[in-house]
Amino acid sequence: MRLLTTVAALRCYLTKCGSKNKPKFPEGLVLDEITSWYQTAVGLVPTMGSLHQGHLSLIKRARQENSTVIVSIFINPLQFAPNEDYDRYPRTLEQDRQLCELAGVDAIFAPNPEEMGIPPKSIQESQVTQVIPPSAMITGLCGRSRLGHFQGVATIVTKLLNLVQPDRAYFGQKDGQQLAIIKRLVADLNLPVDIVACPIVREPSGLALSSRNQYLTAQEKEQATVLYRGLQQAEAAFKAGVRDSSQLIAVVEQEVARVNTVFVEYIELVEPTTLMSLEKIAEEGMIAIAARLGSTRLIDNTILRDRQPIIAIDGPAGAGKSTVARRVAAELSLVYLDTGAMYRAVTWLVLQQNIAIDDECAIAELANQCKIELTPSNDLQSPVRVWVNDIDVTQAIRTIEVTSQVSAIAAQSAVRQALVKQQQSWGKKGGLVAEGRDIGTHVFPDAEVKIFLTASVSERARRRQQDFKKQGQPEVSLEQLERDITERDWKDSTRTVSPLQKAADAIEVPTDGLSVAEIAAQIINSYQQQLTQR
Repeated sequence: MRLLTTVAALRCYLTKCGSKNKPKFPEGLVLDEITSWYQTAVGLVPTMGSLHQGHLSLIKRARQENSTVIVSIFINPLQFAPNEDYDRYPRTLEQDRQLCELAGVDAIFAPNPEEMGIPPKSIQESQVTQVIPPSAMITGLCGRSRLGHFQGVATIVTKLLNLVQPDRAYFGQKDGQQLAIIKRLVADLNLPVDIVACPIVREPSGLALSSRNQYLTAQEKEQATVLYRGLQQAEAAFKAGVRDSSQLIAVVEQEVARVNTVFVEYIELVEPTTLMSLEKIAEEGMIAIAARLGSTRLIDNTILRDRQPIIAIDGPAGAGKSTVARRVAAELSLVYLDTGAMYRAVTWLVLQQNIAIDDECAIAELANQCKIELTPSNDLQSPVRVWVNDIDVTQAIRTIEVTSQVSAIAAQSAVRQALVKQQQSWGKKGGLVAEGRDIGTHVFPDAEVKIFLTASVSERARRRQQDFKKQGQPEVSLEQLERDITERDWKDSTRTVSPLQKAADAIEVPTDGLSVAEIAAQIINSYQQQLTQR
């Protein structure tokens, strides 16, 4: 692991790691087919140091999804007001370095303010060029008492993203306002980075992990748990049917009032992405709280969603995802969102228009301009009919030609961005079953039920051969199918964009020797258990 303290060293490191991270290619893979498969993705975890398990959860996620993981440690003067704790903020670089090394971090970028071109002053006093998020997002919640804070955050995050140019950057949900602002910043400035939101990590008591927790005495740490208890009470009320803002806030206030040493700064209900105040939750809301114990300021939040659960089914090619997902959706009367068919539809259109598979610019144009529709069908084998530009391609997208090229198309960033945006829009109300290779990790990371189906290569080849026979396709030998499946597994798991992975909270279901009915029963049982816990 490298410790880098200058911009010049960081740029040198990124240049070198970009050229050395090309993986070994499977035997027999033609070179001109793998230009999109170099696993050179860079993940950035921005921090202010004093690392704890919350930070380590971000690093772990980044380690799973990228070939290079960089942790930045920079205590940003611009986000501290003159009367705040910049000078006494914990500085534990050596301890942080050891934690990062154990967590598999490739490099730490730990510049001083001068190296970042930032004078050790607050944002109000600084002459540096500033990035100013929308006023409505930075004047509420923490923005009321921390004037200039989010301008300082946005300015330094933008600098870090420009310096590292990561594929993904990881932020915790605990700083819900910050997360929403950074997502908006990236969208508004068209920055080519995926902002990955990671769940809040808590101590066994429920207290959200924070570097500032070390300011608390043992007694204060115990008292601080009332913040989470208040949020839990709001969750319970929400599950009981309460949707009104004033009622939900009152529930939190009543619980927090039990500890008279906690000074509440605010308790508010806002829309999680825009941060606009809500009077009533229609789809989802975030209850956020800020409070002080002595001189220590703490924040916490919880997301409340009014939707039916989502079942996300992931797994490698040929594991039976589509068949099982159709069965589960039918038995639970849920919508079957055939995401794989969407990628197949784009692939079919690419082939129809004789566009080269590696012509990513032309394919990006196509994916963002074509009209894909999924309509219900009474046929259990094809419960969704697929239309592209008003052409029914339900059967056409299942040919060997499309199957052999869809993985390459699906790996292209522009294609995935266009289709994932549609999928997430359809998922807002929940009540659906979706299957693919990154549904639980990328498309619906907050899905209530996550399943990862697996099966041996030989079993998947046997199933694929049977499918081809049923579809009247030309016969392909098991040996060839096993080679094709092995190659596709490698491509799917090493691609830069949303690689095939099991979500950390997914239930793995090995399917060798199990019937579709048996597999579906396991998933339905998990779904019903989730409903009883709501």
